[in-house]
Amino acid sequence: MRVNLSKIKLGEVNHVGGFVENIRNKKFMCFIVLRDVTGRLQLTIEKEKHPELNDVLDQITVDSVIEAKGLILASEYVKLNGMEMYPDEIKLCSTAAPNPIVAPKGEETNIDMRLDYRWIDLRTDKNTLMFKTQSYFVAKCREFLVDKDFTEIHTPKLIATESESGAGVFKVDYFDGNAYLAQSPQFYKQMAMAAGFERIFESGPVFRAEKFASRKHATEFTGFDLEFSYIESYEDVMKMEEEMLTYALAAVKEKYGEEIKKVYDIDVVVPTLPFPRMDLKDVYAELEARYGYKVDESEKGDLTTEGERMVEKLSKDMFGHEFLFITGYSKECRAFYHMRDENGVPCGYDLIWKGCEITTGAQREHRYDVLKAQAEEKGLGADIEFYINFFKYGCPPHGGFGIGVDRITMILFDQGIKDAMFLFRGPDRLTP
Repeated sequence: MRVNLSKIKLGEVNHVGGFVENIRNKKFMCFIVLRDVTGRLQLTIEKEKHPELNDVLDQITVDSVIEAKGLILASEYVKLNGMEMYPDEIKLCSTAAPNPIVAPKGEETNIDMRLDYRWIDLRTDKNTLMFKTQSYFVAKCREFLVDKDFTEIHTPKLIATESESGAGVFKVDYFDGNAYLAQSPQFYKQMAMAAGFERIFESGPVFRAEKFASRKHATEFTGFDLEFSYIESYEDVMKMEEEMLTYALAAVKEKYGEEIKKVYDIDVVVPTLPFPRMDLKDVYAELEARYGYKVDESEKGDLTTEGERMVEKLSKDMFGHEFLFITGYSKECRAFYHMRDENGVPCGYDLIWKGCEITTGAQREHRYDVLKAQAEEKGLGADIEFYINFFKYGCPPHGGFGIGVDRITMILFDQGIKDAMFLFRGPDRLTP
């Protein structure tokens, strides 16, 4: 049975397989560097001893997939892990055509061309590490929540209404009518609170029908959302998020920190608790006082794109921290289902990490009459009546947040969103 290259045993016959990273097929000798998802191994073939392998060796190209069986021995002359295989058998599983996205030495292929051949572009140590880390990060978030008695649910992505948030939606044909792709699981997370589930989370696709020109936006991405009941304020929600992120990032650093430093030259920083918090008006005051950044009063109900970027420096200068919770957004800039305080200010926040918003969270409005009035204030009526009805028959106070998994990956590895997603979706890309 084939074994991963990380599990091969010296002094024994092993059965391995992978992509051919390099081949030097000489008159008397052939050297192959084999690569799988766990590592690399040199194969050394003495042609005179194995003339039966010559035909298959002549067919092997770079990126071909082969399997091989042979004895693995240590060698002081082999730089690659100090070992090599002397194969007795080689099977050519798949012959590769010339790589279409190889750039001239010292240059990088255009991202859009690399996305055209994404399955080839992903065959790198950098990408393998990035997506292993992403998987581990999400697993640790799950672990953190399951240990706190959260239940994972799976909400529908086909919805009947197009009015869920401020973002655009995709309309799809649905038998004799129309349906829409969900912008978030928000309504159904809250339905779970009305159902008495108390603590739930979900990881799944999110759709946004928005045209953009940004390194952080996509029309489809993976969201990690949670909601929980019997909170006293949105401070409970922020506390849950900061503890979960710290737990997951600490695990990532322990497992992959050294490798990330080696491959990306990036230090994984485990944040200290609690994360700093600032009111939006104070953020603008500090940005102006410290860096001369001014915005018109009409814009101060929300955080501008430039202001968001500058928050990275502000948080480091004021708190020595990569994260910053910002509260105090205007009700005009927040969803109708956010609870408001006695002054009409939404009880919610954004979390900024390294100058990029990764979360919007809040305490939700759970009182039927108040929620209905806030929806009507936003011009929402019959199309969300199904959602309003969740609260008509009793619902505990609750809150939650959503994180973009791809955006977390993008920030952690200092990449653009196109590189940080397994397959990017944007206004001009639906393939591969």
